[in-house]
Amino acid sequence: MSTVTPLTTQDAEALIAAARGAAEAAGVTVSITVLDAGGHLLAFRRDDQAVLISGETSTRKAYTALQLNAPTADLVDAVKPDGPFHTLPTALGQPLLFIAGGLPVHRDGRLIGAIGVGGGAPEQDHSFATSAVESLV
Repeated sequence: MSTVTPLTTQDAEALIAAARGAAEAAGVTVSITVLDAGGHLLAFRRDDQAVLISGETSTRKAYTALQLNAPTADLVDAVKPDGPFHTLPTALGQPLLFIAGGLPVHRDGRLIGAIGVGGGAPEQDHSFATSAVESLV
């Protein structure tokens, strides 16, 4: 079995810098959360100009992406009332928030963490998170 390098604090800082750069280029102020594969907080950023709830939102998006190993944008229909995930229990004991902006982070095909972005429109948050994950090489 091959070893996969876990998500490091340096990786987390790079993810935050890339997401922040994409958001600033769009003129949006966001909060960004990065978790490792165990759901532990590696890095967090909230600008003083960001909506206060955006910090909680970015963290829940990251937990959701990590727990389900899927982009939160793909889960919106699944959590509508009577949807398959509407009452899904959480693996990490954290509440879920199914709004675009959370993405799992993989290395060599293995889940190593997640990023959550909150503060912009859902499509923007998803785009900023995607830019960050794509920048991590």
